[in-house]
Amino acid sequence: MTDERTGPAYWRTAVSTVTPQEVLIRGYPMSALVGNLPFAGIAYLLIRGELPTPGAARMMDVLFSSILDYGLQKSGTLAARAVVSVNPQMTAGLGAAMLAAGPIAVSPEDAGSFIAEGLAGWKASGRSMTEHATDLVAGLRAARKRVPGFGHQVFRGTDPRAEQLKAIARREGIWGEANDWYEAVHTAFRAATGKPDLVMNDVGMLGAIMVQMGFTPAEMCGIALVSTMPGLIAHISEEMQSGQRNRLVPDSHVTSTGPERDLAADLAAAGWKA
Repeated sequence: MTDERTGPAYWRTAVSTVTPQEVLIRGYPMSALVGNLPFAGIAYLLIRGELPTPGAARMMDVLFSSILDYGLQKSGTLAARAVVSVNPQMTAGLGAAMLAAGPIAVSPEDAGSFIAEGLAGWKASGRSMTEHATDLVAGLRAARKRVPGFGHQVFRGTDPRAEQLKAIARREGIWGEANDWYEAVHTAFRAATGKPDLVMNDVGMLGAIMVQMGFTPAEMCGIALVSTMPGLIAHISEEMQSGQRNRLVPDSHVTSTGPERDLAADLAAAGWKA
């Protein structure tokens, strides 16, 4: 793409084009998309660059509905409410919450990377899925590495959220070898650790489904954040209407571990002259 006046174009994008007549989304007129595809289907088109099957669009809707809200047990919600108590603006709260998403909470990005890399390794190995998963788990345990998406502080045996996601993925024709691979790793890990009740949690299942759907790990993080938006908007709005200002950590929740110190003596000991 070249502009005759300025030479090579500064930006190149295949995502959208704005003309005097229409906005094109991946080449399709927005006016034609709206009303013919649901939000989840248009979102899939934007991110993946191609129209979804009906099953993929329904699965995308499930992905957007998979997190919604963790209440005050999610650090992003706490961050959002604390920020808007001193800066009562929706954008400030949403920005704070976005920064709190990562490999420890909300985002399936790490699980997605692990599954995609493991799947590629198995395909290149020429071995059976079970054999390769068993050896992979042995290596991870020897290196004392955790497997993203395994375990939960409450659920044992199965995570009902993950089971629901699995059932929907199968029903919509999304389930495939990425999911089978991750389940093989889960089976091998439970056998190696002697923990038959260790669950595959919802984050792990989300990662496997999104790998199967072709999303990159970074895109998975973004999709998870979209899923948290309704809950965050509700919490931020509630906080802004509460009348509470400048939320602080109560003294009863803080233990001070630093002793009082003698500044004059410590300055002298450090070589400062009085």
